[in-house]
Amino acid sequence: MVNVRLGDIAPNFQTTVSENGQAKEIDFHEWLGGSWAILFSHPDDYTPVCTTELSAVALSYADFKSRGVKLIGLSANNADSHKGWIKDIDALSPNGPNLEFPIIADEDRKVAELYGMLDHLDATNVDKKGIPFTVRTVFIIDPEKKVRLTLAYPASTGRNFPEILRVIDSLQLGDKYKITTPANWKKGDDVIVHPSVQGEKVKELFGDDVKTVYPYLRFTADPSSKHTV
Repeated sequence: MVNVRLGDIAPNFQTTVSENGQAKEIDFHEWLGGSWAILFSHPDDYTPVCTTELSAVALSYADFKSRGVKLIGLSANNADSHKGWIKDIDALSPNGPNLEFPIIADEDRKVAELYGMLDHLDATNVDKKGIPFTVRTVFIIDPEKKVRLTLAYPASTGRNFPEILRVIDSLQLGDKYKITTPANWKKGDDVIVHPSVQGEKVKELFGDDVKTVYPYLRFTADPSSKHTV
């Protein structure tokens, strides 16, 4: 099984997806283009935790789009199954937006195998043929197609998508400015001056707005709010 690690180029693949009620073929790297993206998997269609997750993502899809992030799901079913399941997902929040992003039809587990997403821990998490379902895995992929985050959840636990959005905010801010983000950081909070920034460069980048706790731990205001270059 492939072990996709941080900094790896996201493996490419060709697959069928269900999108807006239609089945279509995509090349993953072509679909990514030059955008940020989140690839996240589900064990099976018509399952309770998965249904709540897809509904939650549909409701927050605009937040991801506003950050230039594409979303693509994956489940171990065919496109026709996805098409029917999406109706249930949309009905769960009838006053909210419908699910707009594609879901990969990975009935043969080829993509799950490629990304190391098969569940080998829970012997009961298998289909009728005894083939393992996918675990709830998340990959954040940047515009260079590098994997920037991986998360794996047990089948019993739904994901916290505001946390995934928070990581996107941190990564995008850190790519633009010489900063890192502290524990429990959220957009707009103070950030940490990157350890590589030393001497006169500190004032050049952050002015006098730097609080030194230790020589290696220096806080400053969110530079995007100050339009600092």
